[in-house]
Amino acid sequence: MTDRPDTNQGDQTGARKPAPPRDRTKSARRRAREFALQGLYEWQLNPGDAAAVEAHIRELEEFNKCDRGHFDALLHGCIAQRGDLDAGLLKFLDRPLEELSPVEHGVLWIGAYELVNCLDVPYKVAINEAVELAKSFGGTDGHKYVNGVLDHLAPLLRPEEVKAHRTHRG
Repeated sequence: MTDRPDTNQGDQTGARKPAPPRDRTKSARRRAREFALQGLYEWQLNPGDAAAVEAHIRELEEFNKCDRGHFDALLHGCIAQRGDLDAGLLKFLDRPLEELSPVEHGVLWIGAYELVNCLDVPYKVAINEAVELAKSFGGTDGHKYVNGVLDHLAPLLRPEEVKAHRTHRG
């Protein structure tokens, strides 16, 4: 056995050393997505004044830690473009829109919105962030569904970026 104190091999008793703590702080963008999802959820249950939903979300604890510009773009952009976003998503859904949970629907809107409008966000990041939202807020396997739908949508919305990524990887 080598003498490497920084490894996770354990001590003389055989007990494993705990792994070093990972930094679990959320980025301002991730927080913006989470708050936008909460707003979209609220808006889907009580459609109406998006400004009232926004005002409610802005009062939540830790809102000041999010990327406010991205939050505004996601919340208002998803609501304004919901028809176009739904039209794009429908091609890859295995059920009617009405059968999606409000969480899955909101997550898919956010992922599709970022694919269409946030070209500074790489397509893989947009998909992965949507999957993480679904894991945090959605049902047991909702993240798999979100991943599948957005993975099929991405080549239509960002064909060159997807092709470059797949060519580089493969």
